[in-house]
Amino acid sequence: MGTSTARAMWERLEPVHDLVYFAPEARRAADDLGMRGFWMGYFALRAAPLGAVPASVVTACFYVFHPDRVARALPDAWQYAAPPDVLAARERAMEAAMTGLFGPAVITSADMAEAADLAWNAAAAADTAGRPLAAANQALDRPRQPHTRLWQALTTLREHRGDGHVATLVAHHLSPVAAMALKAATGDSDAALLRESRKWDLSDWAAAEGELRERGWLTEDGALTAEGTAAHDAVEAQTDALAEQPWQALGQENTARLAELLTPLAAAVRKSGVLPSGNPVGLTDTTV
Repeated sequence: MGTSTARAMWERLEPVHDLVYFAPEARRAADDLGMRGFWMGYFALRAAPLGAVPASVVTACFYVFHPDRVARALPDAWQYAAPPDVLAARERAMEAAMTGLFGPAVITSADMAEAADLAWNAAAAADTAGRPLAAANQALDRPRQPHTRLWQALTTLREHRGDGHVATLVAHHLSPVAAMALKAATGDSDAALLRESRKWDLSDWAAAEGELRERGWLTEDGALTAEGTAAHDAVEAQTDALAEQPWQALGQENTARLAELLTPLAAAVRKSGVLPSGNPVGLTDTTV
């Protein structure tokens, strides 16, 4: 099992996980809790496993957001709903979103139950040392419904990968804005979407691009150099390598089976139009 296993599994689990950000059921759940606007709901729903932590902790864990973007949502969100209530609302929202998107026949199927158990086993086996978001999600109770159990397991695995990605960016001395500028230069994500959604100024973005030029990774017109391409590929390869452990624990046969079961679910999410254009997470696989 090479690093391509971790990449292939991420391409299949990420779309399903992303329902918590973009499905209308998630927005309604946040609104019902009293959250004010999309971003307060986003930060509350994603950060709730950590508890009622301050903005500085979430800024550090999420890495790419301007501190002001986070501070406008937290800790104010916890005045509207405590983290346990947010987690309960999150689970209800994912239950409704997955039922609506995949249909009752799929969510009650034997395949769904099998996928949920395989994913849960992988998530439970994940080594979360140094991975705060993964550890916080891994510590949550096992949901009763198979489809919400699947979503929670995939979320633990997604945050496990994300925590490793942040560690990789730090090891490569890539600041949050420089990391996004490097990703945008590959064409995998839209630069304006990344900058504006993460609330960085044009001056911040220009400074990050200047930093990448000084390292010889960008040309004057913003294209990747050969060295920049190699650096980006190294970051992605190390991220994949750090995400491999849960799949090794699950085993090659079970991982392949889970990939098979996730493929139509990921395809359904992508085809639904729920995910925004601009691809902020950089999904690239066209097979799902």
